[in-house]
Amino acid sequence: MGRAVSRLLQRHFAPPATPFRAFRSANTVGGAENHGPAASARRHSDRGRLLFRMHGTKPTSRLTSRSLVPTLSPARHDTRRTQTHALTDLVPVLAVARLRNPNDFPTLQLFLLAIVRLAEPIALTSIFPYAWPLVKKFKIGNEQDASFYAGLLISSFSLAEALMGMYWGGLSDRIGRKPVLMLGCVGTMLSMVMVGFASNIWVALLGRAIGGLLNGNIGVIQTMVGELVTKPEHEPRAFAVMPFVWSIGTIIGPCIGGTFADPHSSWPNAFPAGGVFERFPYLLPNLVCAALLLISIVLGFVLLDETHPDMQPRVLLPADTYVSEETPLMETSDAMKRPAVDLRAETYGTMRSFNGESRQDERPDMSLEKPGIVKAVWNKRVVGFIVALSIFTYHSMTYDHLMPIFFEDERLSTATFASVGLATPTLSGGLGLSLRDVGMIMAVNGVIALIVQAVIFPLAAERVGVYRLFLIVTVLHPIVYAIVPLLLLVPQSFMFPAIYMCLAIRNTLSITLYPLLLILIKEATPSSSALGKVNGLAASAGAACRMAAPPIAGFLYTFGSKMNLTALAWYGSAVVAVIGAVQCFWVPREQCADKSEEDDDE
Repeated sequence: MGRAVSRLLQRHFAPPATPFRAFRSANTVGGAENHGPAASARRHSDRGRLLFRMHGTKPTSRLTSRSLVPTLSPARHDTRRTQTHALTDLVPVLAVARLRNPNDFPTLQLFLLAIVRLAEPIALTSIFPYAWPLVKKFKIGNEQDASFYAGLLISSFSLAEALMGMYWGGLSDRIGRKPVLMLGCVGTMLSMVMVGFASNIWVALLGRAIGGLLNGNIGVIQTMVGELVTKPEHEPRAFAVMPFVWSIGTIIGPCIGGTFADPHSSWPNAFPAGGVFERFPYLLPNLVCAALLLISIVLGFVLLDETHPDMQPRVLLPADTYVSEETPLMETSDAMKRPAVDLRAETYGTMRSFNGESRQDERPDMSLEKPGIVKAVWNKRVVGFIVALSIFTYHSMTYDHLMPIFFEDERLSTATFASVGLATPTLSGGLGLSLRDVGMIMAVNGVIALIVQAVIFPLAAERVGVYRLFLIVTVLHPIVYAIVPLLLLVPQSFMFPAIYMCLAIRNTLSITLYPLLLILIKEATPSSSALGKVNGLAASAGAACRMAAPPIAGFLYTFGSKMNLTALAWYGSAVVAVIGAVQCFWVPREQCADKSEEDDDE
């Protein structure tokens, strides 16, 4: 009698089941575990009653296409044990885990992506300070050719990356973003070790090329950011994170390369003669960068989430869900795009079981290889924004390449102008700054870039709008290159304020334009399943332009110097920026009409 009363009180006044209790109590009745044939029969009986309630009663709420979950009628619940069995059977389907609310800003995941992203620019730019002495150490050709081979060594990574970027983006659409991202980090780490142990120029070139061939992280990370952000108002902040991290990496990377290169000469007591670091004087900075990459690989592998939409759980409940008998009726935050059961199957509605693995051929073909889908993906809007990104990448890279040369080049005096038959100064020569002055200017330039990315860009994008701001900064970009040669006419006392003003204008425009293009490419892509391939092509095009920009700009600077007009290189970049300003008006402004249709088809 007492046991019956206890069960009755427990049935009506027991606290609601949590996911943990559901798992635990599903195998216990009255404090004893369910073992043996009787327990198994009891579980099958309860499961049969649950299925009858699911399909044999009228649903208590309307089922929508966003919530294809079996309906459970609370009126038929006669025991708490049946409720726990129901929750146990539904927990694998509902995935009642504490999941991120898609309406929240993805701070943690963006932070993890930033760590993975930070290691890459550090590794790639650490070679800049010692590329020239490294090539001279190899003793290949004349010493005057060392700058050419150094440029070849630096650009070989971008060349290889341009060849494989689209492939890695397409692969991430098939196997997921996270595996491709981790493989890219491993490839970069292998590249750093090979360059550190290189004994000749060809091994170093091979190491840099392998790093570029195995690295498609630029496009994949852009895709992951786009998939993490589900609200348009979060896009300006989210897409500004990666350029912000890149700027930090380009500041830290050269510092590592310059500090740890040739450690035997800098710290002879810690790195004695005859050791490995004397034989390979540029191994230590590469090992430091490889260690940073290893940390990013471990953190990314353990904590980073897969963002591919087709590889997410079918139904996700909010993190604060109150689990009860009405849980199956709740609308979920992530809906199933396709039914869990194929209604066309011969076994549907019968007692025969269905083997999904043996019937893969009956599933709808959602491949991107269909001609209609391919045509929709590569529409004029997507291609137009990729072209705009390529043009911007080219003239932006020429600025980064020419600025240090222009700062350090010899400043022509009045006597020099007179000796070549010029009565007044012209836009020729450089500013004649010391290496220390250039380092200070580059550090201040990094601070300006961080301020623009963290403060100015989000506010401007929110108030002006993404597309309108894109047009404004693209049209104004030629000014950036036209004003730099005018520094030759500025008096020496106003030189540094004028330099910082030029850098502020350039950073405001270029750092604003890059994330805007990423946002617009994401919005123009008609299908989320093709986002990886689109960003892969954008990354490949950008890498190709980064590879071509330095030699072309350097040739124009050398040719202009012979003509006493070094401003020729800056004017050449301004012409390319004008082409970009004209091209941006050819990109269709309307959102792709096929996007909603494509999502419906999926």
